[in-house]
Parts: sequence; C-alpha cells; structure tokens
Amino acid sequence: MGDVEIALNRFGLGWKAGEAPPANPRRWLVDQIARYDPAPAGIAALPRTPEQIGKLAALQTARTERRQDRAEAANEPAPKAMTQPAMESRATPSSQPRPEAQLLKPLRDSYVQAAGARMAQAVATDTPFMERLVAFWSNHFAVSIDKGTVIGLAGTFENEAIRPNVNSKFSDLLFAAVRHPAMLLFLDQAQSIGPNSLLGQRAQRRGAERKPGINENLAREIMELHTLGVHSGYTQADVTEFAKALTGTTVTGLGRLARLLPYDSGRAAFVEQLHEPGARTVMGKKYAQAGEAQGRAILNDLAAHPATARHVATKLARHFAADHPPPALVARLEQVYLKTGGDLPSLYRALVESPEPWSNPGAKFRQPWEWLVAVQRATGLVIPAQGGQFSLNQLGQPTWRPGSPAGWDDLAASWAAPDALLRRVELANRYSRNLATIDSRTLAPRLFPESLSEGTRTAVARADSGQQALALLLVSPEMLRR
Repeated sequence: MGDVEIALNRFGLGWKAGEAPPANPRRWLVDQIARYDPAPAGIAALPRTPEQIGKLAALQTARTERRQDRAEAANEPAPKAMTQPAMESRATPSSQPRPEAQLLKPLRDSYVQAAGARMAQAVATDTPFMERLVAFWSNHFAVSIDKGTVIGLAGTFENEAIRPNVNSKFSDLLFAAVRHPAMLLFLDQAQSIGPNSLLGQRAQRRGAERKPGINENLAREIMELHTLGVHSGYTQADVTEFAKALTGTTVTGLGRLARLLPYDSGRAAFVEQLHEPGARTVMGKKYAQAGEAQGRAILNDLAAHPATARHVATKLARHFAADHPPPALVARLEQVYLKTGGDLPSLYRALVESPEPWSNPGAKFRQPWEWLVAVQRATGLVIPAQGGQFSLNQLGQPTWRPGSPAGWDDLAASWAAPDALLRRVELANRYSRNLATIDSRTLAPRLFPESLSEGTRTAVARADSGQQALALLLVSPEMLRR
C-alpha cells in the first residue's frame, strides 16, 4: 500500500468514483483542514436541539399523564355492575389510545434522518480526512441511543458539539461536548442537584420524598474517558468533588425542573439554584470560583493536563497508525498537544507529517461504518437512510449506539470475527445485485493501484458473473483493511 492508498483509505474514507487520485497525498490531506465545512447543506437542514427537546418534553408529559391515570384508576372503587352499553361507553385509562407512540415516532424518524445525513455526507465529501475526524471525536465523546432520551439528540450532539469544534482547541471541543443536552441526559447530569443548593434546601424543608442528590456519572466519564484516562492519578474523592462543581449544569424545558424553573429554551444552561456551594479541591488544587466558573476552571485544567495529552495522543495514534500505537508517534503527538495547548489542527498536521501512519500497510481493520462508506464511494451505490441503518445494525455497529460511554472499540479483534465477516459477505452479495454492470476488473486497480494482490486480481477475473466479481472485490483483504 503506497502513499496514495494510505491517504485515501487510512486517513480518508476510500477512493471516490470519478475522482483523480491526489498528486501530493500529504498536501491533499493538510489542505482539507482549511477547506472543511462544519455545516454542509445536508447537515444544516436537520432539526436543531431545541426542537428535539420540545418533542422529548411532549413525550415525557404524555407518559407522566398516563402514569397518573393508571394510579387514579388503581385507587378507584370497584364499579357497580353495568349493562353492556354502559360498559362500552365508559372509557378507562388503560383503554384510551396511547399518544406516546405518535410522539416517539418523530424522534425515531429524526434519528434515522440524521444518521442517513451523516453517511451521505461521508460518501459525498471532498474532505474525507475531516469527516473521519468528526466520527473519531464523536466516538471519543460517545453518547448512546440505548438511553431513550438520547434518540432524538444523538444527531444534534454530533452536528452542534462535535462538527463545529473539530478544528478548535481540545478544551473547546471538550466543553461543547460535555455541556450538550445529549451528554447531560445520557450521563444523568441533568438530574444532578447539590443537596445544599437553594433548590436542595427548599426540598429538605418541605420534606420531599425524593431528596436532591449529586450524580457522579458525567464527572467520572470526563476524567476516565474524555481527558485523563484510567490509572492517571485521580481518586474517587476527586470525582466526587468534580461532580459537585458540575452541579447546576442541566437541560432546560424538561421534567420537574421545567415546572420549577423559568426556563424553556430546550438547551443546556447553568441554573444557579441547583449548584452545590463552596470551594472544591480536585487533584490537589483548590477551586474557589463561584457558580459555573468553577466547573469550567476544572475542565480547562483537565484539558491542559499531561495525562490528557498522552491519552488523546494514544487514541489518535491507535486510530491512524496501528492497534498497538507506536510509542514514538504517541510521544510526538503528546508534545505537540502540550506545546500548542491542545490545538487540534496542529495535531492533525503532526499526524500527516509523521512517518508511522504511512507504514505498516493494512494494519487497521475497517469498522462497519467505514466499510459501508467506502463501498458507496467506490461504486456509486446510494443506500437510503433506513437501509443504511438496517445494514449497520446487521454489521453490529448501529449509528450512535455503542451501548457505553466508552464508544466503539478501535481494534481489529473486535470487528474481524468470522461471523462479522460473514455478514459483510452477505451484504456485499446483496449490494452487488444492483451494480452488476460495474467492471470490477477495471475498478480493482483504481481502488488499489499499488497494493492489489494477485489473489484478489485472479478471483475477480475468474468470477462467474459481474455481480460475483464485485462482491468478491468488496470483501477482499484490500477492501476490509486500511
């Protein structure tokens, strides 16, 4: 695999039919940093977070009302015997049509629409290196639609928090990601209330059954996954103190807080009445700032920490070079991070200029989303949004559904199992039925001008049909790796 193929496949998302290969692969990649459009038309047309929060609020209200109806019905005395017509005319809460399904459908539809727009942008883009980085950072700051409140917000999270900040400082990307409503709801930060906050004290005076409490999920994942990484020196006490500093950051217009507080914007906001007062000590440093400034100061220090530089450098090296990140590349990226204050374009340029990603060809195994995008770019195949999600579900990587804040694994062992390869073979056969007119003997050397193996060339040439030839090419070793 030569430089052109590495630029197209390892840094990019595969060769795009009809495009000439870059004459200067490294320059082609670096130029994409300046040409990147964070809001192309297909993405800009999607619903925004406030609209999605409004839909979610309506769904929550409907569910609350149904629970209340059930509770009231359970407490009603048993009805006297009725005639059949009277019984038919009496409507009970359980016999009423449920509005939740109608309210949930727009959220599900918007998820499919956003996931389809994401894939369509990756297929059509002329800045594939940057689209790969969007996917990389979206996975680094993973949210998952396994949590129902996130289903309508996962797309807005990537489009509003990740895409606009891919070319910024890491601290800006960090703040945008952890403060987006999708993240606040996914990790339960929206319900984190300081016991000694104004609202917490009021609840205690009223003797409320549900006492306000601090939720540590967001604080823990920021330290473990987003910044410092595991085994980096922080303690449980640091997590607790950080969680206290984050109280007050919530999602407006949802749940009980929507009734208690005068906010209805459907966005993230800092609400002073929820913030746990007092100074905090995190990793040996005291933070005496008031309100929102306290959490922001801790985030800034976490972003600047050497352990964060090492953690981010390691993940980038793993994604762009090898499953076992080359130590020299990690050290080089770490130093660039510290020298530039986490400037992301500087890290991208350092990646392109480093020798390690340009060696060890085929070391990285394409994840399902990468493979599906590459297939479409190579063949001109257009997979509708619903069909794309069906295919990714079948391949084991549904969009924005990693099931864990850790995101999808970036190791070949996680994606190259025999049953996973069989599913790719099945899909390749299915896609090839509508692309049988493609001459795979001509396409193969265009896709892999420097690394097409004799085995793949022979298999394609000896195929019984155009459909079989294309299917074999789509699951060839060259196509499965980058």
